[in-house]
Amino acid sequence: MKGRLTALAGPSGVGKGSVVAAVRRRHPEIWLSVSVTTRTPRPGETDGVEYHFVDQPEFDRMVAAGELLEHDAHLGASYGTPRAPVEAQLAAGGSALLEIDIEGARQVRAAMPQAHLVFLAPPSFDELARRLSGRGTESPDKVRERLDRARIELAAEDEFDAVLVNDDIERAADALVALMTTPEALE
Repeated sequence: MKGRLTALAGPSGVGKGSVVAAVRRRHPEIWLSVSVTTRTPRPGETDGVEYHFVDQPEFDRMVAAGELLEHDAHLGASYGTPRAPVEAQLAAGGSALLEIDIEGARQVRAAMPQAHLVFLAPPSFDELARRLSGRGTESPDKVRERLDRARIELAAEDEFDAVLVNDDIERAADALVALMTTPEALE
């Protein structure tokens, strides 16, 4: 594999999707892996764009067949990264960006030790709670579950090659692109 694999991870609500959207808007040449999930699409999400939406039996089949580079189940849904498109992108000499969770990043590190892992952190835990509540896409119980998980995930920061604080989406996107395009930035 000749290309560079970068995995962006962080707790739910930290703004991974917003930062990646800003990167893609400004740098459409950066290839982003589209994950699979068993969760229901949120309003405005399109199959094959934000996620590949599959049912649990299909997801289980993909896991059993070794088709996922990483996978995890939490908050009642399963998530994973299709292996073949990532490997094809890297083999062609291109860079690949993954937007995944903490457990997924650990699996990517085990499967592809040369991958560069970037942790996206919130400016504060209070801000993370505000963002999760402000989305308005989940019940208060789901928000509490996500915050409980975030407390644990924030402690994983030192497992990563770089840490970006998402206090400004455009600045965080620029910093991520710099890390992806400047190999020595993570060495």
